[in-house]
Amino acid sequence: MNIEIKKSINPVKYNTAVNLLEQRLEAINDGKANDLIWILEHEEVYTAGTSYKENELLNKKIQLIKTNRGGKITYHGPGQLICYFVIDLKKRKKDIRKFISLIEKTIIESLLDFNIKSFGDPKNIGIWTKKNGCVSKVAAIGVRISKWIAYHGFAININNDLKKYDNIIPCGISDRGVTNLEKIKKQNYKKLKNVIVEKFIKNLEI
Repeated sequence: MNIEIKKSINPVKYNTAVNLLEQRLEAINDGKANDLIWILEHEEVYTAGTSYKENELLNKKIQLIKTNRGGKITYHGPGQLICYFVIDLKKRKKDIRKFISLIEKTIIESLLDFNIKSFGDPKNIGIWTKKNGCVSKVAAIGVRISKWIAYHGFAININNDLKKYDNIIPCGISDRGVTNLEKIKKQNYKKLKNVIVEKFIKNLEI
């Protein structure tokens, strides 16, 4: 399958990215473009998915962008790897749960390349790690399906400012923490973006 790979060097504004994803979705639906995997970083922003609740915003002073992806409130900013995609499920199996599992598998396999064990949770979407008995989220997933085309994506915390999550109840989960890869294990993560793309493509072809 032909998949365009895009990697942005400079931070991308959230609304700019979503507009581009939606334009690509229409082009794919019209048969005028290939699927897309897009690696980028966002400027600092808090976004709220379709199932968020007002009480999950703890700091009422921050600006919240409401978006049409699934999920609740999350934070994006420097030090976080964003992987967006526009993938036509009509060319594959029309199985949303299987597609989410494919994303989880991609992240888990990629982190294993850096000797980090992580896992999914059927009750709480995202990827989690366990350290000293504490379970913390290291990657958030938010997907929307339109015309059987999946878009939006996932975010992996590398060395972002974790204090930013104090302003919200991240993803609506109050009894677990949020962590990043640097906190789990100090090492060079520059190759992570390439590993993510490679494993994502491989899993899409299975």
